[in-house]
Amino acid sequence: MRIAITGASGLIGSALTTSLTDDDHEVIRLVRREPTASDEVRWDPKAGDVDLTGLTGVESIIHLAGAGVGDHRWTDAYKQEIHDSRVLGTQTIARAASELRVESLISGSAIGYYGDRGDERLTEGSAKGFGFLSDVVADWEAAAEPAEVGGVRVAYARTGLVVSADGGAWKRMLPLFKAGIGGRLGSGDQYWSFISLADEVKALRFLIDHQSISGPVNLSAPEPVTNREATKVLASALHRPSFAAVPAFALKIALGEFSSDVLGSTRAIPTSLTEAGFTWTEPTMQEALAAII
Repeated sequence: MRIAITGASGLIGSALTTSLTDDDHEVIRLVRREPTASDEVRWDPKAGDVDLTGLTGVESIIHLAGAGVGDHRWTDAYKQEIHDSRVLGTQTIARAASELRVESLISGSAIGYYGDRGDERLTEGSAKGFGFLSDVVADWEAAAEPAEVGGVRVAYARTGLVVSADGGAWKRMLPLFKAGIGGRLGSGDQYWSFISLADEVKALRFLIDHQSISGPVNLSAPEPVTNREATKVLASALHRPSFAAVPAFALKIALGEFSSDVLGSTRAIPTSLTEAGFTWTEPTMQEALAAII
């Protein structure tokens, strides 16, 4: 299969690219600079341009590009970058998918759609939440409309917290826990809907292959855990104590507005994947963490 990927150099994109090429699929990487390799095609998400000629014969597009949510403090300018990098990029890719008449567009999304919902079990049919990230995700998914109108099957991969030593929250947490100074964040009662990197890649490939799946799909492990539970498991796996705790006010000082999402609770349940017969390689937090330690 000939597959195009945006965000191919990121944590998820690079792992997905390796997985696909290892199985002899042809992967085309969309880049925002001049291509320097035969498997690269240029696109400009802000200008709305894509080199369609280089994507001839592509059957599926996996769209993962977007500014990192936790990479910078949320100034007004960076919040606009978070929004625009997703919405403008998705609009550009959706139009290209429609013009190319690809079979499917797997468009990146996030469980941030649901917002802070306590212990409520959230399925793909649950209502949108409130807050900046909820609004961003709603606009992000709506931006793929040109592909749907063009007859392309679109699945929205609402990804949870990806467990990896190479990126995301876990990359920051591991050194602290290894030093014996890790612990819960805030009350620790907030739910963390996680997924191992291996299962994230497996789930994206599942969405490519299963033509019956469309619309929002929660990419998370079957049973979310609280932050308190996650940090205990991590400390135990590293044979370190977890007595330390970061109070909510300290997180607000350190992270600003982003702290509300770190302290927020999202208990996402992967109903669509389960009903479609997907099986997890590392379904528990213990297994997901064991894979990276």
